[in-house]
Amino acid sequence: MDAVAAQIQAIADNITLYATIWILLGTGVFLTWRTRGVQFRLFGHMVHVVLGSRGGSHGGISSFQAFCISLAARVGIGNVFGVAAALMIGGPGAIFWMWIVALVGMATAFFEAVLAQLFKVQAPDGTFRGGPAYYMRYGMKSKVLSTIFAIITVVTCGVVITGVQSNAIASTMQGSAGTSPVFTAVLLFAFSSLVILGGIRSVARVTEWMAPIMALIYVVMAFVIVVMNIGEFPRVIGQIFQSAFSPEPLVGGLGGGILAAVINGIKRGLFSNEAGQGTAPNAAATATVSHPVSQGLIQSLGVFVDTIIICTATAFVILVAGPDVWTSPDANPATLTTLAVAHALGDWAVIPMAFMIFVLAFSSIIAAYVYSEVNLYFVTPHKAGPWVVRVISIASITTGALVSLAVVWNTVDIAMAVMTILNLVALIALSSWGVAALKDYERQRKAGIEQPQFVASKADLPGTLETDVWK
Repeated sequence: MDAVAAQIQAIADNITLYATIWILLGTGVFLTWRTRGVQFRLFGHMVHVVLGSRGGSHGGISSFQAFCISLAARVGIGNVFGVAAALMIGGPGAIFWMWIVALVGMATAFFEAVLAQLFKVQAPDGTFRGGPAYYMRYGMKSKVLSTIFAIITVVTCGVVITGVQSNAIASTMQGSAGTSPVFTAVLLFAFSSLVILGGIRSVARVTEWMAPIMALIYVVMAFVIVVMNIGEFPRVIGQIFQSAFSPEPLVGGLGGGILAAVINGIKRGLFSNEAGQGTAPNAAATATVSHPVSQGLIQSLGVFVDTIIICTATAFVILVAGPDVWTSPDANPATLTTLAVAHALGDWAVIPMAFMIFVLAFSSIIAAYVYSEVNLYFVTPHKAGPWVVRVISIASITTGALVSLAVVWNTVDIAMAVMTILNLVALIALSSWGVAALKDYERQRKAGIEQPQFVASKADLPGTLETDVWK
């Protein structure tokens, strides 16, 4: 099994190195150019939009709730396990490449969300459904491509990612708090059943408070460690920049080399912030908003929060801990962050860290379920479909905590690469739609309209919008 896992990992690395990296960065740069740097020009406005996004849902899912669903998926194992893995294999320089992915990915995330909103449809329960499958079908007019993407997403999010996340929870809880995987599996079964069986609205209500609170607590804890070691900050930042372009590892006890830094920084950055991957727009589409661009701005900010703030805080905590922690016999991607926090704050921090990781990863699990259900609805709108997804997701969550998933961990990289490439092709093909929506939004703001309203017939769109949500 280890040999199979190694072979799959080699395939995943080659796909990342020779395809995903260039398409991901190229698309991000292209979309940044097309919007004249929307993620930089409107950054302050993004914050304003997020702060005012809790209302206006009219009984549906608010823009803020949709933001929290996607934030719940972003802020999780990728920020703890993923950053640790990137550092252990790619060295400090991997963090630099995570930043690059995030900065250009903010434009990618913007377009994903705008297109998801433009081409969304309304489900019988009154909530909205949308995402890459929908904008491939109604924007690109490709039923084949949209169906392929939807099926891959149903399996990847409803089975693979949920199992991977629960496996990471069980490993982390066992390594940091000595918790039995069986106990963790029972907890996950109980909590996931309570939330997931209630459907997408239930997930929205839970993630609305759980994701921001846990993310804030984690950032505050990391900030305390930063303040305690503020004198080390310039050295750590210097290590990150120097290691990003060094042909050899520069820090004893961690990996490195420019190739390892690039591969692991981009791969783990994508896993963490999901920009371009095609998962977050499934959540973005569920929001009830007055204009597609407002949700695009909110989702773009989510990438910044995830990577530039939270992943960087994790990296600092680990890097400032030093070689004694990195080379500890107990150090591995699942435990390194907890060991680093305990080194800085004391052993008492192990239990709170275990609880925090549990909650962060659990929020990612239930968000992945949402993505799966949205895409199954695209494949078949049969009323039994959501219940099938819910049961399968709960089953994969429970079993994932109990079995070794080395092969699945590596397979998920390939599945995400395929999803990412298909989604990025769609974003480039439909970029004119996103640009037209942005121009309509900015035109209304220049006219003094505080909250722009989108009406398809009044916007200068490059084609006819087939869906009837915006008519």
